[in-house]
Amino acid sequence: MSSVTTAAPAYRSPPGLLHTILLAGSVPLFLGALLSDIAYHNTYQIQWSNFASWLIAGGELFSGLALLFALVNLLRARRKAGPVLMYFLVLLATWVLGVVNAFQHAKDAWAVMPGGLILSIVVFILVCISAWLGLAARADARVDASNRVHAGGVQ
Repeated sequence: MSSVTTAAPAYRSPPGLLHTILLAGSVPLFLGALLSDIAYHNTYQIQWSNFASWLIAGGELFSGLALLFALVNLLRARRKAGPVLMYFLVLLATWVLGVVNAFQHAKDAWAVMPGGLILSIVVFILVCISAWLGLAARADARVDASNRVHAGGVQ
């Protein structure tokens, strides 16, 4: 009989299903905003700037709600360091820069470039990193639970 020893998980309760849906849903919204900004940069059709503004607003809503869930998970964590804190800080930076990007896109359409495009690139990279960190925590919790079940019963 083999024994499996696992370290204590970083999360007391890993990100839940709604949390992961909100987190993963913010990625395509910010990607759409980035692609709209690229289209606006190439064509100067003002409607692309309007699309980007709406997509940023949706991404901000989703990432803001995910940020609330991340804050609750941070407060409930045994150790308030490591991956739990890193995930929260990256998601917070994503949300704050997303707000700055929304303000940039609220300007006149001709004044959006190039700042809006640069901010959209940075926000998209940050949301991908935060999704990676947040979804990895959920996957780690699933693997940990699976190892406990295979080690001889649920603990």
